[in-house]
Amino acid sequence: MNIGELALRTGCSARSIRHYEKAGLLVPNRRANGYRDFDAESVPRVMQLAHFIRLGFSLKDISTFPRCMLREATRAVCPEALALHRQRLAELDRQMLELASRRERLAQSLDANVPRRPRHRVSPP
Repeated sequence: MNIGELALRTGCSARSIRHYEKAGLLVPNRRANGYRDFDAESVPRVMQLAHFIRLGFSLKDISTFPRCMLREATRAVCPEALALHRQRLAELDRQMLELASRRERLAQSLDANVPRRPRHRVSPP
């Protein structure tokens, strides 16, 4: 199948599929005219790669995964990969704390620089 058909079957863009190929995570055959020719196994592979990306892994991360993670399209995490998942979760937690801290500093900066409106006094008649 060509890249357009693979994109339709997986819900991924052709651009994403080209990135997966460039990273060495997807290897299509080539037709005589040089066009990509993806086999049926490419469909679950692309869906699995997209799943890992949605979990927060980069293509570089994915390229280092143990073979068990890339062997089957499944939601179950193979034992060799549990540490990688925990490590990524810890990294996301650290990033969230850092973002929350930055947000708080920005909010405090805004609060400190917002001009205070003078209170209106009501004059006695």
